[in-house]
Amino acid sequence: MQKNKLTLVLGATGKTGRRVAERLTKQGIPVRIGSRSAEPRFDWDDRSTWQAALDGVASVYVSFYPDLAFPGASETIQSFVGQAVKSGVHRLVLLSGRGEEGAMAGEQAVQNSGVEWTIVRSSWFNQNFSEGHFLESILAGEVAFPVDNVAEPFIDVDDIADMAVAALTEDKHAGQLYEVTGPRLLTFADAVAEIAKASGRTISYVPVTPEQYAAGLAEHGVPADFAEPLLDLITTVLDGRNSHLSDGVRRALGREPKDFSVYARETAATGVWS
Repeated sequence: MQKNKLTLVLGATGKTGRRVAERLTKQGIPVRIGSRSAEPRFDWDDRSTWQAALDGVASVYVSFYPDLAFPGASETIQSFVGQAVKSGVHRLVLLSGRGEEGAMAGEQAVQNSGVEWTIVRSSWFNQNFSEGHFLESILAGEVAFPVDNVAEPFIDVDDIADMAVAALTEDKHAGQLYEVTGPRLLTFADAVAEIAKASGRTISYVPVTPEQYAAGLAEHGVPADFAEPLLDLITTVLDGRNSHLSDGVRRALGREPKDFSVYARETAATGVWS
């Protein structure tokens, strides 16, 4: 059991990490925030910050930014895992991406670490529509994205956080790879339509070409060395390979995952889309 031991939560200001840290704290579990704004500071791009963040830590929630499939990510994860194990960490919970071939090497680094591990391999987040990626477009009334009729089993990050906390605090999840999805498939047009209905607004979905999307990223000042792997990731994982459901949430938590319509209603009630 990990109940009274210090847990490092990486990406602790992000969608999943923030929720994981909040849940652990509510359970009375000591948490160290892993972010560039924390003290001690943690920065994936500055390895000199890693050791101070790891000192005295027993378990780590590993959420890598920008994505495990990005160039160089697997090498960074390999180095971090090695340093974490040397520092005395004996449980690792990794957030990975479903259908991402580039993420496999990062998963293997955790699986081969010699310590307890759990992998949560996730589909596309519901909260990309409300806490990043698409929020500006939703507010503008038009979402343009380089995906047409491909269906995705959107997952709620509250389900991911619940799973991560269970894996960090309960022994039974050690050695498990959970592939997690929501309970049904929706196209991006379906998802936007549900948000429009829940928020009482008119919001359209416009499928665009990868070239058009890349031009839009450039107009918004997104650097090419970030935009290119992002676009490659989007067009790869949203090619239909993930258009099926998995039972990871049910296996880990003994309940069904949150449906997108529930997410849309709950989020609309906060006013974030108003």
